[in-house]
Amino acid sequence: MLSRRIIRVKVMQALYSIESMNNETRPGEALQILKQNIEQSRHLFTYLVYFIIEVARFAERDAAQKARKHLPTENDLNINTKIAGNEVIWAILENTSFKKSLEKFKITYLIDDELVRKLYLSLISSTEYKEYTALQSRDKKSEKKILEYIFGNLMLPEENFISDVEEKFIHWDDDADMMIVLMNGLMQKPAAFNFEEMVSKEKMDFAIDLMECVISKKSYCLELIKPKLKNWDAERIASLDMILMQMGVCEFLYFETIPPKVTINEYIDLAKEYSTEQSGHFVNGILDNIHKELIAENKIHKKNFKNSTL
Repeated sequence: MLSRRIIRVKVMQALYSIESMNNETRPGEALQILKQNIEQSRHLFTYLVYFIIEVARFAERDAAQKARKHLPTENDLNINTKIAGNEVIWAILENTSFKKSLEKFKITYLIDDELVRKLYLSLISSTEYKEYTALQSRDKKSEKKILEYIFGNLMLPEENFISDVEEKFIHWDDDADMMIVLMNGLMQKPAAFNFEEMVSKEKMDFAIDLMECVISKKSYCLELIKPKLKNWDAERIASLDMILMQMGVCEFLYFETIPPKVTINEYIDLAKEYSTEQSGHFVNGILDNIHKELIAENKIHKKNFKNSTL
């Protein structure tokens, strides 16, 4: 399931989209944008899982095609199709939430058959595949390991595959690390994984509250931020840096379960990853300064933003 860090990224993306619209959103539109961002991650993950399945099941197509040759060789008639019956794959295929995601996003229409074939050919030439097919029995460890190999060693390093994903999913760069985490979770419990609830209610509430807090408390956050900019022109500071600092200030003031140190470290990392080279140091300095000031003035009471007059 999605971590709080990823939730912050989704909120950041939604706020950036809203700012790009000059903050002229209709009632409910901000929430819709946030939910769409999270739904895009579900769409992407479903696609990646189905692509792994298609590569594995290509063994059956390969065997059938070669058996239909006019003069098939002995090798053509003895293609090993063990991977097509991989037990982890079939647990996923029988997973009701996966079936619903496949249908919802029409994933089968997105698959590039030629790309599947190329990755399958890379798979069957690998030592890992030969070791897998040499095993006479099936066990959970080897069933899982070969699928992890397809994903981590064939799909992710393949430039053509990544180019294809980037064309289909504009948030791939932002979501790539999250996809690895989700894939690990799926491989552990393929039958129980819920593709429809990639965000728990608690984390979805956090996402909505954080976004609404930044929107409703924007003026107050800027009152705290702008005096700390010194010689910086607020209009020339990277938009993402300003958004991240507003998110950080909101967490200082209104989210009682999040320690300020955690908040500062999270936004330093996000600034480094998503903004400019200097952003991590810049965001760290501003947030640390604001936090010290709020402490000195006894303004951190962690009251829910909906009940706060600040």
